[in-house]
This record gives sequence, structure tokens and C-alpha cells, in this order.
Amino acid sequence: MQDSLFGQPEGFQPLASRMRPRSLDEYVGQAHLVGPGKPLRRAVEQGQLHSMILWGPPGVGKTTFAQLLANVGNLSFETISAVLSGVKEIRAVVERARNRKQSEGRDTLLFVDEVHRFNKSQQDAFLPHIEDGTFIFVGATTENPSFELNSALLSRTRVYVLKNLEESNILLLLQRALTSEQGFDGRLAVPDRVRELIASASGGDARRALNILEVAADLAEPGENGSDTITEAVLEQVMQTSLRRFDKGGDVFYDQISALHKSVRGSDPDGSLYWLCRMLDGGCDPLYVARRLVRIASEDIGNADPRALQLSMDAWDAQERLGSPEGELALAQAVTFLALSPKSNAVYKAFNQCMADIRQDPDYEVPPHLRNAPTKLLKSMGHGDSYRYAHDEPEAFAAGESYLPEPIHSRRYYEPVNRGLEIKLAEKRQRLDDRNAASPNKRYS
Repeated sequence: MQDSLFGQPEGFQPLASRMRPRSLDEYVGQAHLVGPGKPLRRAVEQGQLHSMILWGPPGVGKTTFAQLLANVGNLSFETISAVLSGVKEIRAVVERARNRKQSEGRDTLLFVDEVHRFNKSQQDAFLPHIEDGTFIFVGATTENPSFELNSALLSRTRVYVLKNLEESNILLLLQRALTSEQGFDGRLAVPDRVRELIASASGGDARRALNILEVAADLAEPGENGSDTITEAVLEQVMQTSLRRFDKGGDVFYDQISALHKSVRGSDPDGSLYWLCRMLDGGCDPLYVARRLVRIASEDIGNADPRALQLSMDAWDAQERLGSPEGELALAQAVTFLALSPKSNAVYKAFNQCMADIRQDPDYEVPPHLRNAPTKLLKSMGHGDSYRYAHDEPEAFAAGESYLPEPIHSRRYYEPVNRGLEIKLAEKRQRLDDRNAASPNKRYS
């Protein structure tokens, strides 16, 4: 069988693994943390390491940085993954670190990948060993630590935010991979334009950039100078069969949802459609988007145009019945309609305020005139007394009646806005308020 350009001898490692830096000087990106003179870099170089959480998107160098810390500090490197490990594995690594410290006098750096996937009790299992110095703890997460890690663990570590690499950083990594012995050692030609396209397609993810380069190398075409060449046609072939980067549970995902919601709220159909398509193209579940559109219809449009809620429900139904890609057109129809609908958050504000009041207020009793009276005993206790049946009143409205508990009978929650159908609702409410004010039959003064 013909080997690829680089070959796959025994012990083969992916290009991204082979290109891991061996020193801080080779580490690319995160200059705000490890650039010359930065506090974290000084701590590393002076051997004053501390436990930390590395928070950032995939492919920005969290694992690599942890390994560098161990190398620079002459520490034993232990790693566990929260996806594959449990309390048993934690105990085993703790025991190895303790024995190593006692018998060899050597410290251990424990790297915990995807630490946010550990539950609270598993996270708590690290705490005493961080405190007594059994190991230096370095956790990596793509999720916001404030939400996913318990406060006890956060209080014993420092959080460092790692950012997506700049395209210039990616281009530097590609150059190293093409020229170094660990990479292609000058045997692969990649025009500048193709390198720029790879850097752009990587989305700031170094691992993805190197994976694209490695796959493209297997499809490289013979060049005029004897070196195999990655052409734009080869790269296009690779990108058509490669999954786009889309963080389906982390901050990128929620940032795009936020952008979609705010574009609809801002009445921009083009921005709304763009973020919808970005999410669908990135692999987001269309049914998740459908659910969010239903929420947006109630939160940001409400009674200004009740058709928005129905159209959103219809789009959800169409997606469930047709699937992708046919059903996605219904989502596009809904999102553009929502964007151009009149906006009102009156229902949203009224609901939130009412819920907040109910949580803080006493549990007011139902006023006697509103209570059910299915038996003679309950009627004798005054249940339903003086209740005015609205259908027997002029225009089916019992002017002066109240339906709130007496201590809060004058409280107002729903205030229609002067947009869309709520203009009519506001006018009607004002007419009813005027009739209540003029009624001689007020329930409460």
C-alpha cells in the first residue's frame, strides 16, 4: 500500500500532535498571557506555578500549554479526561502523585481535560489534594467556568481566558509544519493563497488548520518542481468533506443564538436570516432554532402581532414533518416575518413582574366573590357572594369589578405599547379603565 506524503510508520502521530511546541518561545498565540513580561509567563519561568483553569474554544492550545508548564517546571505530567474518567481514575492519579512526591520528591501537574463535564462531587474530589499540594491542578474547559464549575474549585484556582488564534498565528503554524522535520520538511508546496484560505477556514483553531493541511497533503498533486502541491482545487475538495467548526454547546453557539435573537428584535431581516443560515450551516439542530423562534415571537412581538407566534409554530411543525433541508425554508420564512413584525415586550415584562411579585408577596387569599361555590356550605360561607356575571352586564363588562386580591387591587402589569395590534388593545384598555373609574359599583374604593 502506498504511503501518504509523510507516511505512517509505527507510532504515527497526527500532524497537530507532532507540531506541539517544546518551549514557551515556540508557543504561538495567547500573548496576553504568556508574552514577554506577562505575569503568567514570569510565574512559569520562575517556577512559581499555581493551580488554574484554562478557558477557551477548541484548538487554541490548552493541552499544549499544560504540557509546557510541566516541561518548564520539570514536573511529572498526568492527564485525565472528564469524558472517560470517574472517581476511580481520580483516586488512582492522586495515589500516583502522592507516591511520586514521597519517594522521588517530584511534583506532579494534573491536567483535567473538559473539566466542566465532571459533576459537583467529582469536582470536589480534587479540592483536598489541591490544598495540600499533592499536585498542581490545571483544568481545561470550553464552557464558562462561572456556570459549569463549582465555587469551591474556582476559589482554589485562577481562571485564564485563551482566545482564538489570529490568522497570522495560524499562518506561522502552517509555515512551521511545512518546513520543520516534525512536519513535512520542505517536501510539500502550498501557495500563499492556499495557506491564507486554510487559515481563514480554521476559525482560529490551530488543530483544525493542521488537520486540514494533513488531509490536503494526502490529495496533493504532483508539481512542476517535483514537490507535491496543494492547489485551491484540492483544498476545495477537502473543505467540502470537512465539518465546519461549530461549537454546539459552548460560547460560540450561544453567541450566534444571541445574534439571531437581537437581529430579530432589531427588525433586521437580513441579519436575522444571516445568523439563521450560519447556525444551520454549522450543524445546529433546526428544531432548536424553531423552539427559539417561538420564544422570540412571544418575548419580542407578543400581542403586537399574534400571527408571529402562530407562524413560528407552523414553521416548527413544517420542520418536524419535512426535515432538512426542506423544512428549513419555513424557518427562514418565520425569521424574516418576525424581524419585520411590530415589536412589543409588554407581555414579557408583565409576566416577569407578576412572577417576581408573587415570589415576594404574601400568599394572598382568593377574594370571596371569586371563590367557587359548588355546595350549600360554601355558599353559606360567602363564596361567590356579590359576584357579577360579566355576560349579564352591558357590553359583557362588569364596570368597577376587581379580580385581584384586595391589598393589590390597583396593581397594573400589562401595558400595551403603541405598536401593531397593541394600539387597539391599548385603546380598549383605556376605555375599560374609564368605565371602571366612572362606575358607582366599585368593588374596592
